[in-house]
Amino acid sequence: MSKFTHLNSSGEARMVDVGGKDVSARVAVAEGLIRMQPPTLKLIIEGGHKKGDVLAVARVAGIMAAKKTAELVPLCHSIALTAVEIELTPDESRSTVHCRATVRTQAQTGVEMEALAAVEIALLTVYDMCKAVDRGMQLTDIGLVSKTGGKSGDWHR
Repeated sequence: MSKFTHLNSSGEARMVDVGGKDVSARVAVAEGLIRMQPPTLKLIIEGGHKKGDVLAVARVAGIMAAKKTAELVPLCHSIALTAVEIELTPDESRSTVHCRATVRTQAQTGVEMEALAAVEIALLTVYDMCKAVDRGMQLTDIGLVSKTGGKSGDWHR
């Protein structure tokens, strides 16, 4: 295992200098789930929620989170994103909504944090919009699925 890169020679936190890295195409994909009671999922699917289209609002929230990741995560670089795709898929058999975020850039550093933030915030938005009817919802299985590009190469779960 390599050393953590966010520490300086004195062991203090720092923002990594990516100035010497080449700009390259980078893509990261992250996924996660929110589990809920079947009536809650039915409400989402049927569009009967008083607050509006839960999945549409969550999709926009995920995109916004990807764009604002550097403001949310200390030491994370501000990156110009070229694309953010958020897929939200209800699964009635498991009583879940699956979220998949794909984030793309042409930059000197990767977009893994942006993809993870997009998934987390999209799912938190579902929770926020539905908590009045189901406080027992649970965000779970959030993780990086793949990343491509950059000096460290490709990685796939």
